[in-house]
Amino acid sequence: MMKPDFSNMTRQELRAYILANREDDEAIAALINRANPNSPKFPFPKTDADLKEMQEILSDKLSHI
Repeated sequence: MMKPDFSNMTRQELRAYILANREDDEAIAALINRANPNSPKFPFPKTDADLKEMQEILSDKLSHI
């Protein structure tokens, strides 16, 4: 089976492909490499309060997918 050309796929097409082929590490790497360099960066949580805040941020992001 031939793999699709990830460079010619839109971000949405690539994401859909990954959801259907979760074991394809090459596709996942292609999506990660397309990350927006201007997207917000969040520090790794160091305290329980930081961890709770990170969980809230991730929950909010996931609820909008």
